[in-house]
This record gives sequence, structure tokens and C-alpha cells, in this order.
Amino acid sequence: MKVAVIGAGVIGITTAYELATLGHEVTVFERNGAAAEECSFSNTGVASASYAAPWAKPGMLKHVLSHLWQRDTPLRISNPSFAEWRWLWKMRKASNSNTFARNRESMLRLAEYSSHRMRTLTDTLNLVHERSQGFMVLLRSERESKLMQASLQVMRDAGLGFKTLSAKEARDIEPALSPETTLAQAIYFPEDEVGNCRQFTLLLKGEAEALGVKFRFNTPIEPLTAAQPKIIRTSAQDLGEKFDAIVVCAGLASARLVRPLGLHIPLVAIHGYAISAAVREPLDAPRSGVIDEKYKVAISRLGQRVRVSGGSEMGGNANRHDAASIKTLYRVLDDWFPGAARTQDSVQVWKGSRPMLPDGPPILGASGIPGVWLNLGHGASGWTLACGSARAVADSINGKSPDIDLQGLGLERLHLQR
Repeated sequence: MKVAVIGAGVIGITTAYELATLGHEVTVFERNGAAAEECSFSNTGVASASYAAPWAKPGMLKHVLSHLWQRDTPLRISNPSFAEWRWLWKMRKASNSNTFARNRESMLRLAEYSSHRMRTLTDTLNLVHERSQGFMVLLRSERESKLMQASLQVMRDAGLGFKTLSAKEARDIEPALSPETTLAQAIYFPEDEVGNCRQFTLLLKGEAEALGVKFRFNTPIEPLTAAQPKIIRTSAQDLGEKFDAIVVCAGLASARLVRPLGLHIPLVAIHGYAISAAVREPLDAPRSGVIDEKYKVAISRLGQRVRVSGGSEMGGNANRHDAASIKTLYRVLDDWFPGAARTQDSVQVWKGSRPMLPDGPPILGASGIPGVWLNLGHGASGWTLACGSARAVADSINGKSPDIDLQGLGLERLHLQR
């Protein structure tokens, strides 16, 4: 089949590659000048099957609101639109224990499959990118430990391997953790990893090109039309190019592209920040990756750099940096790994918009419109879920049942939650 993939982030590139391996003629359309220029450019690097979980969970909204006016709040809300208020309401509805458990299980199933697929691609194609083994959740207080219990039980039930560590045991694994910062407990996932998403994406793009995938960069496209949903147009006057199938992987823009088809997908931008700086002294830097559960800030080692990511923000200006959010990243870095990075010079500061659905899991598979497929809404877990999502969608397009159950990951769940 002749297939168009819209979007060249990690989701779009993995999808294009998987379709090409199945023998399809694939063209990727991307509005930017290169692959991995938006969410895939400078994300946390954490690919954790165990930690992939919905934001919509019991107690989460109350936790966010209680921190709303604090200096180091995990989520800043700035002049939200009506659509964003509606999104928060939907998130609240999805935060009950039963819905959370169901969505957590769906994400966990996909994340485990994706982790296996990522390792298979990395090993068989010899994709040499910056990566390290192990990931740790740092819990500053007993209250945070209690909030983690529901997620930990789901992991136990799924047979996932993790370890609950004392402060001393955590520092044995990550010796550079500052002894001055209170650490009540840590959760360690030895099978998870940290990797350079952008490097991986660019390497896989090369493999896709070798299979014949064509890339059209600097090519924004028009929204799909109900009359001719399988035609890609680059302008209103363009007669367009017809495809047998179209896969929408365009991040936040996906909702706009499919709206004329009668698909109303509640995606919003949750802006995230990252600072990346050269390692100052290897002994003072993390060996792999950790996340501060209180502030939702991840600290990762990517080769000879340290990356600190977090500072989620709803509303506001996507192009303006919030000074308080960036200060929080520096503060959390200093709390756990003081002196680890050269933060006085050549620091890369990045802000990206993560496309999130209110209940957590992405939407994969058929759109209900013949020939139009969806692979979108991965939010903060895009790097973790990308490879599995791509393979599942490619298999579905190819008429084959995916190797995992896609229940709870399709478009139909949005209608059930109304």
C-alpha cells in the first residue's frame, strides 16, 4: 500500500520504519526542517515501562491544586482556555481508582511491549545511541510513598521487577546522590533505561530511508477532509496526493488535522522544560536516571551531559520561558547532584509541548474513517511507548492482529468516558 505518515518525531519515524519493513511504500510529511525537532528533541530520556502511568490518578488533581501557588509547583496553569478547563474536568473524572487502574494497566501493557521492541530494534540494527541501565524514583516523604502504593500494586500484579530501597541502598546504586537531601525511600527499576531519544530517532530515520521511505520536510499539510480523507494537501489550492492509508502522528497538531472528519480529540499542550549541560565531574553525576516524585523533575545522564527535565505548564505562551520553572530544575539538580554539571556555561534550555489526553493512555489504531489511522496522545511517555505503538499500528494497518491487546488504547474509550 501507499501510506502517508504525518509527523517525523519518534512516533512518526518508528511508525514509518515499521510500515516499510512490512513492504509498504511510505512517505513522511513533516512541517519542520528535520526529524525529532519538537517533543523528541530534548525529552527526559527516561524509557521506563514501569513508570509509564496516567497523570489522572486518585489524589493527583488535589496534589496539583495544593501546589498551584507554590514556587516549585509540578504544574503551572497560566490563563487556561475554555478547552483547557474542560480538559482538567475530564482529567478529574478519569482520576477515580477504577478508571486509573484500567488506564494504568493499558499503559503498562503497551510500555512493556514497547520496551521489548525498542531493544530489539537497537540490537538488530546496531543503533548506537547514548543509553544507560536502571531508573530510580526518589521519594522525599512518607506521604509520597503512600501515594505510590496503588501504582506499585499494579506493578506487582503484573509481575514487574522493582526494588523498594532505603536511602542507603539508593545511594549505593547512585553514589552521587547528596546526603544532605532528605530521602525517605526510593523505588528502583533495574530493567528500565535512559536513552537519547533524538539520537535513536535520527538513526532509525536512516534505516527507514534505506528501506525506501521518503521524507518531505518543511511541508505543513492542510487538515484532512471528510469528502476525501485519504488525500494529503499542502495548501488550500493544492489538488493533493492520494494514499491508500494515512497515519496521523503529528503530536498536538493531530487534533486540528482530523477535526473535519468529525473526530474531536481532547489533546492539550502540557509544556515541559529541559536543561542540558556538560558533566563537570563524573563522580558527582548520576550513573543513569532518577526522578524526584514531589516535583516531577527527572535527572538523566546522557553520555557526557546531564539533562534535567520537568516544569509542566498548561496555558501561557509556548514560546516564552517561565523563569520559575527553570529555577526549579536547577534547584532539584542542586538538591540531588550538586556540582554534577557545568551549569555556568553552554547550558541548553529547551521548552516543548507534550500532546496529552486527559485520561493518560495514547490513542492507537483505526479512526473509524476508512484509511485513516491514529498514533497520538502519548504525552510525557512518548519515548517509552513509541516503538510498541508503531508496531501495533503498523500490524493493524497490515491486517494482522497486533502482538498485544489494544483494548483501552483505541478511540472508542473517549466515547465511553463522556
